[in-house]
Amino acid sequence: MKKASLQSLVNYLDGQTVDNIAEIRDEIVAELAKGQAKAQANRDMYASAKGIILGALTDTPVTISELYDEIASELPDGFSKSKVQYAVTRLWADEVTKVEGKVNAYARKA
Repeated sequence: MKKASLQSLVNYLDGQTVDNIAEIRDEIVAELAKGQAKAQANRDMYASAKGIILGALTDTPVTISELYDEIASELPDGFSKSKVQYAVTRLWADEVTKVEGKVNAYARKA
């Protein structure tokens, strides 16, 4: 969104007359749509990686680095080790067992 549009919006909210309020509304709608599209693409990426990541976990605990090294070539483009860590520790934490240590390890939940 343009800085001038933001200033016009502030002016409008402060009760001043603004001629381009429809243009500002369109910019806000476009910005919100862009954010929603990005969020959906991210959700889709995690969904496509879920089977790969959870499928690679066994009863033997592995670190995130070990897990990532094993499956990196199968993951969607742009799916980094930090995304694997986020998915395992936040999104699907109820589907894995965390083994605490100097470096935490993870295994498939029994």
